[in-house]
Amino acid sequence: MNKILMLLDHEFPPDIRVENEIEALSEAGHEIHLACYTMKGRAKREQDGNLTIHRKPIGKFIYKSSVGALKFPFYFNFWRSFLQSLFKEDSFDALHVHDLPLARVGHEFADRFHIPLVLDLHENWPALLQMATHTNSPLGKLLSSTRQWRKYEMKYCRKANRIIVVVEEAKERLESLGIERGKISVVSNTLNIPRFILPEAKPDADYFTLLYAGGINKHRGLQYVIRGLKYLANLPRPVRLWILGSGSYMPSLKKLAQENGVSDRVSFMGWKDFKEMQDFFGEADVCLIPHVKSEHTDTTIPHKIFQYMYAGKPFVASDCDPIMRIAQETRSGLIYDWNNPEAWADCIRQLAENPDLVLQLARNGKRQVAEKHNWKKDAETLISIYA
Repeated sequence: MNKILMLLDHEFPPDIRVENEIEALSEAGHEIHLACYTMKGRAKREQDGNLTIHRKPIGKFIYKSSVGALKFPFYFNFWRSFLQSLFKEDSFDALHVHDLPLARVGHEFADRFHIPLVLDLHENWPALLQMATHTNSPLGKLLSSTRQWRKYEMKYCRKANRIIVVVEEAKERLESLGIERGKISVVSNTLNIPRFILPEAKPDADYFTLLYAGGINKHRGLQYVIRGLKYLANLPRPVRLWILGSGSYMPSLKKLAQENGVSDRVSFMGWKDFKEMQDFFGEADVCLIPHVKSEHTDTTIPHKIFQYMYAGKPFVASDCDPIMRIAQETRSGLIYDWNNPEAWADCIRQLAENPDLVLQLARNGKRQVAEKHNWKKDAETLISIYA
């Protein structure tokens, strides 16, 4: 079996996808080493079965310089030094790079030591940077060029031995850009069922409760949800919206709720850990994925869609391509035009006035995750890459 070195450019744990991949490869007999930085003073080395975590402390300047990594060498040099020390201590059979930024460093070491490079693209990184707040500031635009990141992506996708993406739409995008189809595999963000605790809590019969869980940024689309609440009068039960998470856009959303006269229906619950979040799933009638439609959201998939489905909750989501495809295939959610608050409200009204529809969507979703959209099947694809 292989000794695999994974590169991850953030703190670990947590990371659901990375944890699932490590578990699958470890159970298949592979030895996993994971290199990541720490800003929290965590142990430099940690052993857990077939997993060894290697951590290197990172200072604020080097951490912040990552946004300009293609123009200034500081961040890549941090990782070069880190990997140099790891390869002095040990040898590895493959390099597995999580997400695009560290592809260059990963390729340098894979090439130097004559081992395969697996590039695991959790999302469409250039498209994410194009819409991110920090890269659209004057300084961000100076440090981070979307055009440069697109060229970088193509360069290292061509150099990688294998590429992993999270949805078929991402595979189609890379193929359309000339990347060889045969070396791209889809390993999706599906649910690892044994790790998921079904919520015991039930919805409050006095309210129709909507739940959003995730980051609170402009591209999450919550502004259209809040505007849509004013169209939801005279329903069998009053509608309330719970927002779980944190982010820079929260003050704007609170102001928007006041301006639209719906502050009394919106509760900002703050960030919750995964266990707490699962409890909230049980208390919700409907879960929301209101992401702004973009190149980024049209080529990625959030973990939470499968969590909602297996928890027995219908979802209402914007018309991002992968989410819309899954909603149509599984008949487990309703889709609306992403920037149309009235269309969103129409979906909520359909569900609030039709308990049988809620029940049918919920049953469909849970069955589809149990039978098809689950991590067991995606783990098999991942393991086959290393077989």
